[in-house]
Amino acid sequence: MLFQNARLARILSDLRKRPSAALASSIALALALSAPAPGLTKTAPNAPNIVLVVIDDGGYTDLGAYGSEIATPNIDALAARGARFSNFHASPMCAPSRAMLLTGVDSHTAGIANLPESTPDEHRGVAAYRGRLAKNVTTVATLLQGAGYHTWMAGKWHLGHGPGDLPNARGFDRSFALDATGGDNYQKRPYLPLYRTADWFEDGKPADLPKDFYSSKFLVDRLIRNIDTAPKDGKPFFAYLPFLAIHIPTQAPQAYVDKYKNAYAHGWDVQRQRRYDGAVRTGLIAPGTPMGPPPSNVKAWNKLSPKEQQMAARHMAVNAGMLEAMDAHFGRLVAHLKQTGQYDNTLFVILSDNGPEAADPAAQPLFRLWLNAVGYSSALDRLGSRGAFSAIGPGWASAAAAPGALFKFYASEGGMRVPLIISGPGVQPATARAFSFITDVTPTLLDYAGVAPAPAPAAPIVGRTLRPLLSGAATAVYDPATPVSMEAAGDIAVFKGDLKLTKNAGALGSPDWRLYDIVRDPGETRDLSAAMPEQFAAMKADYEAYAARVGVAEVPKGYAPDRQVARASGPGLVKALVLPAGLGLAAVAGVVTLAVVLAQARRRRLGRAPIRVGQGVVRGLVGFAGVLSLLIASRFWLAPAEIAATMGLTADGPVGLGTIRADMAAFFGAAAILSLTAAIRNEARWLTPVLLLLALALAGRVFNLVTTDGGATLIPPMVIEAVLIAIMGLGRRVLGRG
Repeated sequence: MLFQNARLARILSDLRKRPSAALASSIALALALSAPAPGLTKTAPNAPNIVLVVIDDGGYTDLGAYGSEIATPNIDALAARGARFSNFHASPMCAPSRAMLLTGVDSHTAGIANLPESTPDEHRGVAAYRGRLAKNVTTVATLLQGAGYHTWMAGKWHLGHGPGDLPNARGFDRSFALDATGGDNYQKRPYLPLYRTADWFEDGKPADLPKDFYSSKFLVDRLIRNIDTAPKDGKPFFAYLPFLAIHIPTQAPQAYVDKYKNAYAHGWDVQRQRRYDGAVRTGLIAPGTPMGPPPSNVKAWNKLSPKEQQMAARHMAVNAGMLEAMDAHFGRLVAHLKQTGQYDNTLFVILSDNGPEAADPAAQPLFRLWLNAVGYSSALDRLGSRGAFSAIGPGWASAAAAPGALFKFYASEGGMRVPLIISGPGVQPATARAFSFITDVTPTLLDYAGVAPAPAPAAPIVGRTLRPLLSGAATAVYDPATPVSMEAAGDIAVFKGDLKLTKNAGALGSPDWRLYDIVRDPGETRDLSAAMPEQFAAMKADYEAYAARVGVAEVPKGYAPDRQVARASGPGLVKALVLPAGLGLAAVAGVVTLAVVLAQARRRRLGRAPIRVGQGVVRGLVGFAGVLSLLIASRFWLAPAEIAATMGLTADGPVGLGTIRADMAAFFGAAAILSLTAAIRNEARWLTPVLLLLALALAGRVFNLVTTDGGATLIPPMVIEAVLIAIMGLGRRVLGRG
């Protein structure tokens, strides 16, 4: 259409400038008006409206139609009259999934092979990892728009917001979009120190949010407004509704949260089994299907204290309430389409972009400091409300992914197998068990609309239409000899027939290639690589060919998406924490300086007596530092993982934690004994080794801070060490010589 309009403008300009060429130009004008733009076609007769809904971080068994206890009646009703997919897969990361969803091409071809926020420095600038849709990639919205559809979107975009990147430049007539991994659901504010602002855009321009904003309600309101204000021209519409629910921070109106107040006291171990049972009950999986092992970073529920159990259950209640609220607001859109007579000719497509989110940022002490600094609350009675921060963590995420193993950011079934529901004209009610992939959605929508894909030089669509499967004309989408490959941040999956070859990066993954029959073993419990060596070798070759074709870049050694995001969050953390840390240091320095000044002044006026007063104050400070060091030593001994995170230390496995426990407990224990000895004996000589130890530690951290180009996790321990050095230095000057 853009091509056609440009030709028309040139012809009209030529007519004005050269009247003598009127006849020739008139002929050209007629041809321009009658010829379709390349790659763009008119819609099929009675082409359906299309509503494409994305649930952010929805787990395989999160919906009622998939066996969940969470009330999602509006989505369940569409599942009952349409197709519910049991073997549908997405990328384990949101931005790559969304790129494939809207284009039908591989995420590397689309230019978004990783989250922009977690892309390693070595990949930045590489074509497949630019974090914005490539220029030669055409969205389904652009194709439908060119064929006469009204096109609207409201929700999370996350495909770039530079020039030409936002929805208004990618085929949407009207849009209200957030371009970030997520955002607060009640106000315009970032939810991670990674971001300075929450970037919302209306039709390509920066936008503000209303005072009564709640994400799910607002996004549905926008689409209903688009429907009501659209020209009454009989043309169909394409409405893209990517909710913020149920991405962190999970937030929901109190009435929805309270409904689940006592629903999760049984804990995530029982919950995981209940979700598995629900999948069996609803016919998604067969009885006796193996369930994947629980993640190694999840504590047994009975090992938690009652207070920890109460807090964890509340986090899950908020998550459930948020999903039910999303369904309720989506139900308003469905009801509106019924009221306006458009429901029967609307094709609904509902899916999740990846498996459930297992991250719990608030569990990290440094992140909690940031939450407090920017005004977020994590108090039990506030969870879910405006200004509160909540996340379910790995225990509940593992349950939501049942029977799969692991969750988002892993190429396991728990991270990739997600719900897909398609309902509308021409869709036969069924449970679709054939393997399908997220790149199949765009060709399916184009097929129902009667619109052709964009021709070369546009990147060709690699997905396949699901329409034959949905109509009952076919039982499979891909033949057993056709591989479908995926790579995201070092996570790899190759699907071929019933088999899946996979390799998982990340802290919970494995560098080993593994082969599974995911039809009979969706929990990926039995590695078949040794039993099926020919298939194993062939699928590895399939992956190598795919990687070369789309431009996969090897992830750097030691890379993990969460670590990259933490590193990128450094400046935001520093900015939020420098002021309170500076005030604390200033207060300590002020107290110490005041004590010295008063002691010296009184010494000049009164002789030796005030010296004893000054020494008493300093001895107290040294003693306090000794007690503080003793407490830190005990924390390293009793809870090494928690205190290590606070102090900017990392360790892999029990051996690493054991090393931290021994070394750091000994370090702070020695500092405590020497400091307390100096305070009790009033002898400065005991502080010399403490000063040397602390100075070496601080120098090492400064070196690390410089050589790693930041790292906000280093700031709190540096502050502690600087305060201790100041106190010990004062003690060396004031205490007795022994």
